[in-house]
Amino acid sequence: MNAPIIAMLGWPEIIGILVVVLILFGAKKLPELAKGLGQGIKEFKKASSDMQNELHRSVAEEQYAAPPKPAPAPQPAAPAPAPAPQASQSSTAPKA
Repeated sequence: MNAPIIAMLGWPEIIGILVVVLILFGAKKLPELAKGLGQGIKEFKKASSDMQNELHRSVAEEQYAAPPKPAPAPQPAAPAPAPAPQASQSSTAPKA
């Protein structure tokens, strides 16, 4: 069932479908339906090509835009300050 439905239809089936459509809609309505279908397909193709053009234009603008500025080189980290010397606590320590 990987093949599209149209590929599975033969000429007798297609002619049968066209006869049913002709009977349902009549000979006067058939050209109007075909015209509407044609206009719909035309609008779809136009929208599709507009979308592709916009995509190509945006990609081209990105390629030709000014290259981004390089990030500044990281500065070496400053040495950590030495811990402050602790004062002797001999006056507060109990003597035994």
